[in-house]
Amino acid sequence: MPRSVARVTTDRPARYAKQLAAHLGRRIEAHWSEETGRGGLTFGAGTGTLEAAPDALLLAVEGEADQLAVLEDVVGRHLVRFGTRDELVVEWHRDNGEPGLVHRNDEPGPESAQG
Repeated sequence: MPRSVARVTTDRPARYAKQLAAHLGRRIEAHWSEETGRGGLTFGAGTGTLEAAPDALLLAVEGEADQLAVLEDVVGRHLVRFGTRDELVVEWHRDNGEPGLVHRNDEPGPESAQG
């Protein structure tokens, strides 16, 4: 099954993984383990994994080729929104060599939005 991975540099990978699993868990099956530093996501169109490394959150999604971009978008978009302050960037790399989506927060930060 086609797969896409991303390595998101952050000094708080477990925090973001836990937040992402909790948020997405409202609509899909999602879990996070503090003990193992790993979690999983089960979408109708595929699956995802979360892994806290010492300096990064490692993400992977798997699904049918026509659904891979959708999975990348859901996971990447939500994570970047949570990580606005840390300016997280999620750059997906597909196993077939095609470029994946890139997510970054291009909107003004909270200081700018408050005027």
